[in-house]
Amino acid sequence: MIHVDLTGAAPFFGAHTPDYAAAEAAHRTLSEKTGAGSDFLGWTELPRRIRETELARILAAGKTIREKGDALVVVGIGGSYLGARAAYELIGRREGGAELLFAGNGLSAATLRDTIEKLGDRDFCVNVVSKSGTTLEPALGFRVFRDLLIKKYGEEEANSRIFATTDARRGALKSEADAAGWESFVVPDDVGGRYSVLSAVGLLPLCATGIDIQKILTVAEETFASLGERSEANPCWQYAAARQALYKSGKAVEILACYEPRFRMMAEWWKQLYGESEGKNGLGIFPASVEYNADLHSMGQYIQEGPRHLMETVVSFASLPGGYTVPADAHDGDGLNYLAGHDFNEIAAIARAAVKTAHIEGGVPNLAIEVTDMAETGFAELVCFFELACGISGYMEGVNPFDQPGVEAYKKNMFALLGKPGYEEMGEELRKRLR
Repeated sequence: MIHVDLTGAAPFFGAHTPDYAAAEAAHRTLSEKTGAGSDFLGWTELPRRIRETELARILAAGKTIREKGDALVVVGIGGSYLGARAAYELIGRREGGAELLFAGNGLSAATLRDTIEKLGDRDFCVNVVSKSGTTLEPALGFRVFRDLLIKKYGEEEANSRIFATTDARRGALKSEADAAGWESFVVPDDVGGRYSVLSAVGLLPLCATGIDIQKILTVAEETFASLGERSEANPCWQYAAARQALYKSGKAVEILACYEPRFRMMAEWWKQLYGESEGKNGLGIFPASVEYNADLHSMGQYIQEGPRHLMETVVSFASLPGGYTVPADAHDGDGLNYLAGHDFNEIAAIARAAVKTAHIEGGVPNLAIEVTDMAETGFAELVCFFELACGISGYMEGVNPFDQPGVEAYKKNMFALLGKPGYEEMGEELRKRLR
């Protein structure tokens, strides 16, 4: 169940109302694979395709990881880890599942040390996720954790604890995996990293935690089918058309908000998805995120009264774990006994309504998205909804939503300054400019 509510945005459309004809055309372009980047649309078929190819091996590998220890270090950056981490934090580790630790997504020595200390003396495995195996951050992180495995278990046993998710045929990591005998899984050629969570990239680590990946795939397949509807009732059309209308009206920053802290990494996944898909050719809505209620006490002032270039998208869940009520206090020193006996979820829902009203009155359009729950079903719904809406929105904007040419600029500079062979001349030029 996915529901989009545009009533909080309607007063701000003005001359730029949601263009559902453009949404229909964009959806047709995507489904018929006639637009730019159409060779990267494999994500629309992943729920079905993964069942026919790697699911059985993923389930077996997840069981092996759980049997070998209680921790799995996932080494990857960007789309190679964000989806798995988002699901892990939203859904939570299941009983008997491995704890996920994440590495290779930065170059902080302090964070690396913290991860190793958290791992401690526990038995563990490593899942290295990289299409090429040469991206700097995960490659260096993998060196560290592979070395730890070898020192702890010896090379033969260490090799049995390494699982590589990489290119099917080529690349440094694929060659290394074949040579060492690591069990390997595929980063599909026709799926960009930010769209890859429903492949082995996301499913293997989630399976290791005990999360029901078969349920995720079932719900995802059903959700993609339902989102194929060609009408203004399609929530993807509603979201894509509304945000593009608001963008044309001058709302260039979209804040994704949620009142559940467990959603924080879903917001990080969403930021990569929309930032990398739409931010090009001088165009794009800037994706930002806030965590309510906490950020109401830090960012709330800016959102309420800062520059009026914001739109706000709020994610909520139809079903939430409850059972916590406000206790009565004999002294009532804080004056809150009028809330005694009320469930926290009930109070939070009222707070959401109060914030929505205040922000709309302050000039911030509000888009509301509701999914089923914070478990496997809700996660699958969110992934399918945001991915499809992103493709539609990108085509409506007039860009290729499936490439990311700008990502390579910093990498070339970094390699040159670090002295990578072949980059000597570029490195010397950069060093002159930095003096």
